[in-house]
Amino acid sequence: MVPLPAGPQDDVLPSSELVGYRGPTACAAAGITYRQLDYWARTGLVEPSVRAAQGSGTQRLYAFRDILVLKVVKRLLDAGVSLQSIRTAVDHLGQRPQEALPDITLMSDGATVYECVSGHEVVELLQGGQGIFGIAVGAVWREVEATLTRLHGERTDTGENLLGFDPSDELARRRNRAV
Repeated sequence: MVPLPAGPQDDVLPSSELVGYRGPTACAAAGITYRQLDYWARTGLVEPSVRAAQGSGTQRLYAFRDILVLKVVKRLLDAGVSLQSIRTAVDHLGQRPQEALPDITLMSDGATVYECVSGHEVVELLQGGQGIFGIAVGAVWREVEATLTRLHGERTDTGENLLGFDPSDELARRRNRAV
């Protein structure tokens, strides 16, 4: 008898490196359109780290971290930050280990994005008159994680579909149990 792999309700969290998400799921969790997702992937702003598209018919697979960055990019764009500054912020976030991301607050004056890792740095930036708004990456992390628990993922090691707990998707859960 072969034990079944863990499902999303067991030990695999949405932020686990064992879970990847297809484009439509990434869009839903980040609050962006598929057109934005495709453009950002093709221009190298935010590329899928699990699996890139490899020709017609293949699907990109995004990691939790990718979706977190997509949502941060969306918030920065909505705040009017320049694409050049957003690219710098994305590159900067990419250099940080995933476990450090929840402690980061991105502050911006609309032209430049600053990283703050303590309340003191946020206050110092505000006192200097530079920061206009901030994005607490930890809060975005919790939002994305909560959204992804309701959406479908895919195990990166086995390819198994993981069904999130979406009360409106009972049919998909029944189909998955029948297999």
